[in-house]
Amino acid sequence: MRGFRRPERTPSFLSSFGSIRQHFAIKRHLLRASLYRKQLAVRFDAWRLFTGSAR
Repeated sequence: MRGFRRPERTPSFLSSFGSIRQHFAIKRHLLRASLYRKQLAVRFDAWRLFTGSAR
């Protein structure tokens, strides 16, 4: 696959990337900017809680 240094690692990256991307994918064109920012903040807080990372 183009763009990956080690092609054998590509499937494992893409399998985990898909679910992470879906978590952060918000249909921006349907929301006001303020509501989009609020929803994104909620999703980042959930991500931080899940990964155990500090803010």
